[in-house]
Amino acid sequence: MNQFTDAELGAFLDEALSPSRCSQLEHELRSNATLRQRLIEVRGKESAGLHTLGAIWRRNRLSCPDRSELGKFVLGTLEDGQRQYIQFHLQEIGCRYCQANLADIDSSTKTPDQTTTRRSRYFQTSVGYLKKA
Repeated sequence: MNQFTDAELGAFLDEALSPSRCSQLEHELRSNATLRQRLIEVRGKESAGLHTLGAIWRRNRLSCPDRSELGKFVLGTLEDGQRQYIQFHLQEIGCRYCQANLADIDSSTKTPDQTTTRRSRYFQTSVGYLKKA
């Protein structure tokens, strides 16, 4: 049986738990009434406004790098300490929010600009409708 902390239950409710740990928790919730009750209690405490410092820290993503830092991480222009922290944050902490931001930034650097492509297609399909001056 897996042991889950109240912090993990809160992270689960905030959709901030790592995918593997989330899967383990969901599996355990199906058969463990005590765990389901604890999850309800954690949700109740948050709904009542009883927040821990850790919950506030996670919810406001105070340790998450911003998109510009993630962009610099993708480009490889960060100083060594910042690069190591972001790598730790993404791989060890497993921050799903930052992983999604990184995937978005990474995909936008590898694909052509959709706006330019779309504008070009619109122009090509409407060129016959333009009046000559």
